[in-house]
Amino acid sequence: MSTKKVIEILAESPDGWDGAAQQALKDAQKSLRGVSSIYIKEMEAKVEGDRITQYRINAKVTFEVEGT
Repeated sequence: MSTKKVIEILAESPDGWDGAAQQALKDAQKSLRGVSSIYIKEMEAKVEGDRITQYRINAKVTFEVEGT
């Protein structure tokens, strides 16, 4: 059995919640290897005028600790 670690990250996208989740994963994979899951903890949206301009998420990312 391997050891896992969880970090919390924030991400945003103008393309919806799915886009924000994809951005979170993409950004996490720049510095982490072995990402196995992403849990969307919170969602919020930035509003300008009468429309949503950015979709934001707070996500927990789980990855394998190397050498275990």
